[in-house]
Amino acid sequence: MAGPVSLAQLAELAAPGGPLERLVAAGLRAPGAGGVWSVGDADGVRGRGSLGVLGRGPYGGRPMDHDTVFDLASVTKIVALWPCAGALWQAGGLPLDRPLGAYWPSAAGRPVGVVTARQLLTHTAGLPLRTRFAELYGSDPGAIRAGVLAAPLHRPPGAAVEYTDRAAVLLGHLVESLAGEPLDALAERWTWRPLAMADTRFGPLGAESADRPAPTEYERTAGAVLCGVVHDPSARLLGGVSGNAGAFSTARDLERFLTALLAPPAGAGSPWGGPWIAESLRVHTGGLAPARGLSWLCAAGTDPAEGVFVHYGFTGTAVWVSRRRGRWALLLTNKVHYDRDFQPLTDLRNAFRRAVFG
Repeated sequence: MAGPVSLAQLAELAAPGGPLERLVAAGLRAPGAGGVWSVGDADGVRGRGSLGVLGRGPYGGRPMDHDTVFDLASVTKIVALWPCAGALWQAGGLPLDRPLGAYWPSAAGRPVGVVTARQLLTHTAGLPLRTRFAELYGSDPGAIRAGVLAAPLHRPPGAAVEYTDRAAVLLGHLVESLAGEPLDALAERWTWRPLAMADTRFGPLGAESADRPAPTEYERTAGAVLCGVVHDPSARLLGGVSGNAGAFSTARDLERFLTALLAPPAGAGSPWGGPWIAESLRVHTGGLAPARGLSWLCAAGTDPAEGVFVHYGFTGTAVWVSRRRGRWALLLTNKVHYDRDFQPLTDLRNAFRRAVFG
């Protein structure tokens, strides 16, 4: 569909058997994966669908649906870390533009002491691009966090937009230090419980949901396909709870989360909301490219002024939101279970975004 899609057209587009379902079905044939999708606005879901099965072999007997539990990979940055940072910011406890070393003793005198929280949120902090945690720091979580704090900067802060998981690992450590609690407890109390996201949690998942997770990739040291255990190796080294990855969720829970971005939560139970959402869903990177908000990326193929923001997960997940368009969308797959040829999924994501947001 050419040009912006109205909310009235969105419902027609997303109707059962409609253009969006056909687009996703055709797009998923290329990567060979199943998937779940939803679109909606401030009032909730406008349309949804699911196709395919959880995976190959023993996972082929259960179809994907909106209760399938996905390893969110880097969408953890949005569902867990970003709202916790927002809660601290709205309470006056997370200054975005003060150097970390000026208020966080762990960063004082370290290379990252000159970096700001805004630069971490926009991936302009100049941190090293690769994690390489096991190779550089070993397997002890404390040693890894110390190594991230002590690592020399890759380039001067503010010079370039360069996506790196180290930014979220460092920001997660900062959030935990400022709040005095682990990230999983903060996310549960400040976001998941208030929004009734009952299936969202950090792994590993328990036996009660053994038949629901979508499997990810074969892991050599485990000698098995990972299922209900975080796929991201850096997050696994950090015990499964990290700012960069480790959270699991369902489409139903993410529908609640994304709806809340257009109809912000209020009250003590959700100490982040309208101010943080408005601050985050605008461009913070000036003339640098790619344009980013706070944690969110301006969607490829759109003008930043259009206000369509996205975040992807390496496992095959994606969420979009636009306050200007008044809508949100999600497309969840476990593409990495099949192979790492991501171009077919990239093509589908771009087509899906064009269909929903114009």
